[in-house]
Amino acid sequence: MSVLLIFAFFILFFPLLGVRTDDCMPTRCRKGGPLIQSPFRLKDQHPEYCGYPGFAVYCDEKNDTVLVLPLSLKFVVKKINYVDRLVQLYDPGKCLPQKLPYLNLSVSPFHFLDTDNIFDVNLFNCSVQKIYLGNVISCLSDSSHYFYAIDLDGYDQWDLTSCTSIHKISSVPWYVFDATDLHLAWSEPACDICERRGQRCNLKNYSSGRPIQCIDKVNTDPGGSNKPLFPGATLASVLVVTIFAALLLLYRSIRVNKENELKIEKFLEDYRALKPTRFSYSDVRRITNQFSEKLGEGGYGIVYKGKLSNEINVAVKVLNNSTGNGEEFVTEVGTIGRIHHINVVRLVGFCAEGFRRVLVYEFLPNDSLEKFIFQADLKRNSLSWPKLQDIALGIAKGIEYLHQGCDQQILHFDIKPHNILLDHNFIPKICDFGLAKLCSKEQSAVTIMDGFHQTMTAARGTMGYIAPEVLSRTFGRVSYKSDVYSFGMLLLEMVGGRKNVDHEANTSQVNFPQWIYNHLNVGEDLWQNIEQEEDRSIARKVTIVGLWCIQWHPTDRPSMKVAVQMLEGDGHNLDMPPNPFPATNATSSAAGLRGRQYHNGLPLILESE
Repeated sequence: MSVLLIFAFFILFFPLLGVRTDDCMPTRCRKGGPLIQSPFRLKDQHPEYCGYPGFAVYCDEKNDTVLVLPLSLKFVVKKINYVDRLVQLYDPGKCLPQKLPYLNLSVSPFHFLDTDNIFDVNLFNCSVQKIYLGNVISCLSDSSHYFYAIDLDGYDQWDLTSCTSIHKISSVPWYVFDATDLHLAWSEPACDICERRGQRCNLKNYSSGRPIQCIDKVNTDPGGSNKPLFPGATLASVLVVTIFAALLLLYRSIRVNKENELKIEKFLEDYRALKPTRFSYSDVRRITNQFSEKLGEGGYGIVYKGKLSNEINVAVKVLNNSTGNGEEFVTEVGTIGRIHHINVVRLVGFCAEGFRRVLVYEFLPNDSLEKFIFQADLKRNSLSWPKLQDIALGIAKGIEYLHQGCDQQILHFDIKPHNILLDHNFIPKICDFGLAKLCSKEQSAVTIMDGFHQTMTAARGTMGYIAPEVLSRTFGRVSYKSDVYSFGMLLLEMVGGRKNVDHEANTSQVNFPQWIYNHLNVGEDLWQNIEQEEDRSIARKVTIVGLWCIQWHPTDRPSMKVAVQMLEGDGHNLDMPPNPFPATNATSSAAGLRGRQYHNGLPLILESE
């Protein structure tokens, strides 16, 4: 009660000192960090009226000051010059050119400094180095991919064979392709007027005249009067001491509540940023330009290319209206909508309007892994062995995240090359969660269909990748090890360059996984035709990991965490797995390996009960 009386006394007499509370007082995220004041505002501390639209910043876990530019691009603020209206930003990912295709300053209050020397640029990915094109963009390039920025007005004069156009970037200065810092300016609000006077900038009501007013830095009263209404110094001193005591007492009682409120607000803000957007069907038609560009088609429906803006492309999957899509649609939205991992495709939004169901994903320009490993001409679009190893490791980390990195364990049940998409850097991303199932991490097994022994047609997955226990419980119980089996088949396909189910193959031939195990088991060198020793080592390691993952009984397969460790380690230390195949009468004789062209027929597993 005494605290409340002191607080009431403070409320009554504090205005008599000629002082006003100021919610917009300047602050910093950490000592030495940039000063945050109008037109900027700190999200967790300043109310919205303290800052100008587009100038909101927040403090991250490192206490860096972060500014988010359209569309959702995050930069660390290094310096703010309020007099010259300049801001210096730093890309925490240390690859500014990677963000440029998604930077849209036209809807931002910021602009580049020299607006007279900006260019429209085309970003090219070349498989060989082109010295005459200028400096290579090092943070995007590696030993087999070289990225260059070329002026759109003159790029037709260059020899661009072995190069692919990746992005068109409008209105940027050249320095951004060699820098880690981004220098931007703003025109409004013109707070430099106040700064030059030694005053602070404060925003007025936008509906009346100028949007700003200048206030004295010492006296926070916008009226600017420095004279207290009560001249008695003694009374003022008593009131100040009383105020201090009241604040000290109140601080202890409200600190916990304040911290909880900030946590809740930050959670809600983060959730709104990560939650997939719900589109109307008219939005979908607009995004896809009336479904004008088809990317692919399957049993699930049709995928179209779309645009959220001039620079942001998306893949729009329009599901068929067949029975069962409702359940798979809810599964996919509910599952992938909560996942955020570099090796899992990002769900941008969805549409559920009447019988129409649509999923909107990030657009990945290099299509699926299937395009690169299943082709007649292996010299065209082929991937190097180190790149294949990186892709295999990325897929493994993505599956491991699904199994152990989420609140609930996510079983995919359809791991195959067609469901592995590749971005412009060939980073793999797992997609298509229509068959996925959520379960507790402590749950050792999961039922994936009603009437388990009734029919095999209800089993989840694609023939050739389905684990034996999914088809018949004779082989064990269905669990996360079923995804491990599918991943193992995928690895062997990456090594062999052929599907593991070939309906046109001669059934008298031994399937590739069994053929390669038989030859490895007797110590034969299967990779003698691969020129580089490092490439041979990679091929051997990926093959042995694949054979471990396709063990017939689930308990014999490694977890995805162990599979990741095996792919990251030295392949020479890997032990040969047990024979993963049941006894057959098939002969192990087969033609020698030619490059990566192998036969991959896998016999159908029949229900035994």
